Amino acid sequence: MSSAEHVHGGPRETPDQYGAFPRLSAAQLQILATHGERRRTTENEVLYREGEPFREFLAVLSGTVEIIHDHGGPEERTVAVHGPGRFLGELGLLEGQAAFDTAVVREPGEILAVPVGRQRALVSRDPVLGDLILRAYLGRRHLLIGLGAGFRILGSCYSPDTLRLREFAARNRLPHRWVDLEKDKEAEALLRRFGVRPEETPVVLWKGDQVLRNPSNAELARIIGLPAPSPEAGRRYDVMVVGAGPAGLATAVYGASDGLTTAVVDAVATGGQAGTSSRIENYLGFPSGISGGELIERAVLQARKFDAHLMVPAKVTGLTPHNDEYVVSFADGSRARTGAVVLASGVWYRKLEVPGIDRLEGISVYYAATVHEASLCRADPVAVVGGGNSAGQAALFLANHASRVQLLIRGRDLNADMSRYLVDQVERHPKIEVLLHTEVRRVFGAEKLEALLVEDNTSGRRRKVRAAALFVFIGARPRTEWLRDLLALDEKGFVLTGADAQALAGPDRWASLGRGPLPLETTLPGVFAVGDVRSGSVKRVAAATGEGAMSIHLVHEHRQQTGNLVRAAGPEGRGPVRAQSGPGR
Repeated sequence: MSSAEHVHGGPRETPDQYGAFPRLSAAQLQILATHGERRRTTENEVLYREGEPFREFLAVLSGTVEIIHDHGGPEERTVAVHGPGRFLGELGLLEGQAAFDTAVVREPGEILAVPVGRQRALVSRDPVLGDLILRAYLGRRHLLIGLGAGFRILGSCYSPDTLRLREFAARNRLPHRWVDLEKDKEAEALLRRFGVRPEETPVVLWKGDQVLRNPSNAELARIIGLPAPSPEAGRRYDVMVVGAGPAGLATAVYGASDGLTTAVVDAVATGGQAGTSSRIENYLGFPSGISGGELIERAVLQARKFDAHLMVPAKVTGLTPHNDEYVVSFADGSRARTGAVVLASGVWYRKLEVPGIDRLEGISVYYAATVHEASLCRADPVAVVGGGNSAGQAALFLANHASRVQLLIRGRDLNADMSRYLVDQVERHPKIEVLLHTEVRRVFGAEKLEALLVEDNTSGRRRKVRAAALFVFIGARPRTEWLRDLLALDEKGFVLTGADAQALAGPDRWASLGRGPLPLETTLPGVFAVGDVRSGSVKRVAAATGEGAMSIHLVHEHRQQTGNLVRAAGPEGRGPVRAQSGPGR
């Protein structure tokens, strides 16, 4: 379906209904003109093409430009039409990704072209222009995801690799569409068209004609243009941040802005659990709320502004002390040296232990509620399990898509674990029904969820509840399996820090430094833990970002103390001489 109307044989400009297609002022165009060049256009000229990296930021001075999905392919459709004063591109331009659509000149005229590198710098320096462009690009990415533009994942709903690719695309907020090999009518035609045998699936269809047979997450990331998933050979960092949720990204922003060479790595995507949140309404500075995706995209751009090195997807598998540094090992065999490590790996959502639920996970049982999952509800009734803020936010978001939302809570009081502002909204919403002291005992449905068997845990009474999808938010477990033999964890697997770490570390480990662990420091000197992965942390986005900022202050303190000890040892002491390091780099 086209979002532009055709008048007198040509497309008419798409109205700006959602703030995704604003018009630049004459003054803003003048600012841009000092960084680029004016160029004449010709009819049917392709300004950028789907699957290729953006090289220029383009503003329309005269004429019209049509944005097309699957240009020249069987699914070709108009996404938008831009006239004078409008600018082209979407979020991928700022993040170094490939284009997910094609720009074609329909009415010749003139454009203003600014090299992408200059445009990114301009966006970070000019807050008014930068915010206008960023908001528009975030809106366009949202629209592309809703349209099912971008690449296609062709695979069975029962395939673990299909689920892996879908999760990777959704968590990285990449425009895509899933074609279910089991149910979608076009699947067989696509298999024949691209010469793919069913046993070769899942495949990713990219740029209309390129087939990636069961690619790894890293291979898909490389094609799309996500950050390099491996450290540069021989590179040493001042700080290596493991995890790219709010805590990790805050650490990266403060570390890089302080002049520390900073890398942040994540095994799946930037954003962590916060990136899947439909709306965060109690985060300071956003009175009308902000989606987790938008908050994370802004943080990523901010980290890049200060030259933080992002690596996604990159899985850390080991941490080895070496002198007063650490060697970080990655799943692909690469290694990197770092002076300090900040663990910000967050948590995994706990799975619901119900017989038969495994076969429905990723099909109609989900552990996140993003635009992707919501689009699969198709006005059906859904159920949400959980009594915390994540469950409340999900229920409110899903109520905009589903015909009805039933919020199933094991406890007797909605106020026990949910913020008051969310409780008020949930209780007032006409589409949400709250079922207290209710637990799921069984799921029904052969190929997808059809109903739930729920039990009142006070009376024991059971009944069937119709639901086409189930969203589960029942707490989390930390991502610390790889750390179990390296540093001290509490009984639930969360990382111990500060005074708790000192009690278990033993005196020998700290004797050379003449101190105990700093507040966020683990039982390994120079290794810190922040956010949800830390034992005793407050599980809130604001708390996570605060700890991320605080960790950099502590990294500076650790570096200063280490530098002083090295200099004190001197050429006649017992330790090697190293260059002085401190917060004033």
